[in-house]
Amino acid sequence: MKKSIISWSALFACNLMWSLQFTCIKLVQNQIGAFSTVFIPMLLAAVFMLPFVYKTVKTNKKRKFGDLKIFAFLALLGQFPAQVLTTIGTQQSTASNGAIINLTLPVISALFAVVMLKEKMTRLRWVSFLIAVAGVIICSMNDIRGVNFSVRYILGNGLIFAGVLGSGFYNTYCKKIAQDYTEMEMLFYTYIFMIILLAPLVWYYEGNMLKNIPSFTVSTWTGLALLTVFHNFLSMILFFKALKNLEAIQVALSNFLIAFFALPIAAIWLGEKLSILSMAGGVLVLISTLIITLWEYKNPPQAELSR
Repeated sequence: MKKSIISWSALFACNLMWSLQFTCIKLVQNQIGAFSTVFIPMLLAAVFMLPFVYKTVKTNKKRKFGDLKIFAFLALLGQFPAQVLTTIGTQQSTASNGAIINLTLPVISALFAVVMLKEKMTRLRWVSFLIAVAGVIICSMNDIRGVNFSVRYILGNGLIFAGVLGSGFYNTYCKKIAQDYTEMEMLFYTYIFMIILLAPLVWYYEGNMLKNIPSFTVSTWTGLALLTVFHNFLSMILFFKALKNLEAIQVALSNFLIAFFALPIAAIWLGEKLSILSMAGGVLVLISTLIITLWEYKNPPQAELSR
């Protein structure tokens, strides 16, 4: 009972930390470019992870040097869109929209599981996917009707959705090497390749960032600190702790908390207002996610029952 309470508390805390991402991006965007917004917290988080990774490296004997290309692949197609495109998209959209669109992640992950892990795509899952897409479209309807001023938001929402695709791909593909590497190792090695990938982009496009550090405002420092400590480091440690003691379905269902935390945070901290269409779109996406998790948890596909 005590372990369960601790695990749920950890899960509650890490979802709260993840929900800060969209608001933190808005806090730093006036002084830091998209590439630096990802690069700085990721670099610091990688440094923080070193003692944890070092401990697992000493005991894990299954790793191969050739697997490094897998992490480069994961960084390019998984973490890069998940981190960079989400950051750019949130800068072009709103933190509220980012939180709502992020609710499509469980559905997207299921589709990747069908293609990459050969899991069965049921009729119910297709319905769930279509409902989620409809929710994202409805979320952007106000921007679409605005024509002249909505192009930025439409592009931003699209980039955020591309980031969700990257997250879904990363989470699914990691299962293929999960037997040889711990979650912490996979995250750390991917971060290393992300740092290598982002360094020239930061230098070329945002080379004056170091010169501007003395002029960073309290909001900028706050956003960077929250992204580093909470989003990229502590939240992941708490997540792995909870994952050891709770069922995967429970962890997946807890991700609903991200949007419900992020929306009021954006409203209180950034003064963003939620339109009726945005809330309606969010409800649709939430329904689609409930279908693919809660309903299938009670009614698993026949293929799974026969294993």
